[in-house]
Amino acid sequence: MIQKMEATLRTSVDKNRIEIRLAGEGGQGMILAGIILAEAASIYGGKNVVQSQSYGPEARGGASKSEVLISSDEIDHPEVLQADVLVTLSQEAYRKFHKDVKPDGLLIVDPDKVEGVEEHVIQIPITRIALETTGRQITANTVALGVLVGLTGIVSRLDIEKAVTARAPRGTEEMNRKALEAGFTAAEQVKIKK
Repeated sequence: MIQKMEATLRTSVDKNRIEIRLAGEGGQGMILAGIILAEAASIYGGKNVVQSQSYGPEARGGASKSEVLISSDEIDHPEVLQADVLVTLSQEAYRKFHKDVKPDGLLIVDPDKVEGVEEHVIQIPITRIALETTGRQITANTVALGVLVGLTGIVSRLDIEKAVTARAPRGTEEMNRKALEAGFTAAEQVKIKK
């Protein structure tokens, strides 16, 4: 499913301020993914966090983004200036935001949704993994969280699992756990050189 590949990640996830942008189309759940990530870092991880979101003018189909800043210190500027990590699940979101990633940052895309990416981009078929794992495309946001946490360790696996489970609609907790685990597995197949 995922080719073994090497990617270079020079960003240290241990640094004081981490800026993450999750982007896609309205309806893909990337706003909710940002909220869940923020809760994992703050409620369960004890970090200072700011989370914000914006939508395109269209309710569905337009580019949307969620930004999460995580720091062990106070956060004095509550927006992403240059992302340490960008996860994008749509062509429009990639077009709008890929140039805002730090030179040593990490860019993760779904190659089934995004074309024409640069060589250093990590390509993981997040939506396809969601469909194969749960039968539901809407779980792609949870798979994306598993990929993000699996590649970066920005929050612990336990903290993100707690946050996902707490936010999952009643009766979908196990499905969301499976989606998250599939994201972790996909991340493990990508070798990152630090």
